[in-house]
Amino acid sequence: MTEKPAPATRTARAQRVDAQRNRARILEVARIVVAEQGTQASLRDIARRAGVGLGTLYRHFPTRDELLEALLGQRFDRLAEKAASLETTHSPQDALMEWLGDFMVGASAYRGLAASMIATLDDENSSLHASCLAMRQAGARLLRNAQDAGYIRPDVDGTDLFALISAVGWIADQAPSVAARREHLFSLVIGGLRCQPPS
Repeated sequence: MTEKPAPATRTARAQRVDAQRNRARILEVARIVVAEQGTQASLRDIARRAGVGLGTLYRHFPTRDELLEALLGQRFDRLAEKAASLETTHSPQDALMEWLGDFMVGASAYRGLAASMIATLDDENSSLHASCLAMRQAGARLLRNAQDAGYIRPDVDGTDLFALISAVGWIADQAPSVAARREHLFSLVIGGLRCQPPS
């Protein structure tokens, strides 16, 4: 008796399951490797440690930015959602300060991330640019609310704010001694953005 070949749909389904498993494994390993090596981590090393070929990694993530976007997209989405929540539950000043604190912690999650985010400001084709956009717009709304309340000087825009706080994360990347002063640097930046009371 001749054995019937497996239906094509079953074979395709098995391939999809394998592909999903490979993608999940690549992301799982990438989180570890990027935490160890920063955003310029070796893609070859990620593929090797995930147990897949480099070609498989590139099929799922054709560029480094697309891999980083997959790692960071949920973090950026949460920041955008938190901004919306803070708008309704906190004063404009407190909402902005709490959100910026969370943003700075996120920008420091991986070595080199702050520099990568700054680089996306002018690169609309970058996957990171697209995923950062909603987050930056959410932060800009909180900034405008704080400006309307007279807390932040009016000549600051969302790009200024994003670049300055990302720069604090970038500076902290450069040396452990500077990283220990991240909170102090953050407070200095915020002090410079505040409206000064009339003399």
